[in-house]
Amino acid sequence: MQSSAVLHSGAESGEPIKTRRQGKYLVFLLGREEFGVQVLKVREIMGLQEITAVPQTPPFVKGVINLRGKVIPVVDLRRKFGLPETEYTARTCIIVLQVLQSRAAASSIQMGAIVDGVSEVLTIQEAEIEDTPAFGDDVRIPYILGMAKVKGRVKILLDIDHVLSSQELHGLEQLPQRQEESAPAIF
Repeated sequence: MQSSAVLHSGAESGEPIKTRRQGKYLVFLLGREEFGVQVLKVREIMGLQEITAVPQTPPFVKGVINLRGKVIPVVDLRRKFGLPETEYTARTCIIVLQVLQSRAAASSIQMGAIVDGVSEVLTIQEAEIEDTPAFGDDVRIPYILGMAKVKGRVKILLDIDHVLSSQELHGLEQLPQRQEESAPAIF
């Protein structure tokens, strides 16, 4: 079976980036909407834990957590996508992701993403994926790979490497070092 691909523009460079769309996706919820992220990007799923706030970060950055001795940044995807805030529930969790920081240097960082809940892992075929519809010239959404139609529902497939811009990721990369330098590690 051949893997299909789609071309879309990079967030900063404007160069076409080849992205494979079909495959396994972890489906999670933000409100009533379902989103999917490629399973190969997922390192683990964990319950909420204490998050240390870091001053002077964007509102969507909740802070950092200690993940087995490594300090990683945590982002609230509701805030990042401009959705209304809600109280965290027993289903709210953190998905730990490996995010490409720089395509040129092929470097990546781990980050946590707070979501309302995880629902399933799906294998999505290219035939089930439609290109992202046009929302007008002023609306750029390079972080959406496409819209999957599965079981009568639409799932928004995210290119997690583009959910945060390179500038935002550069800032997040610096959080663990600053945190470790300014405070002793707590185990």
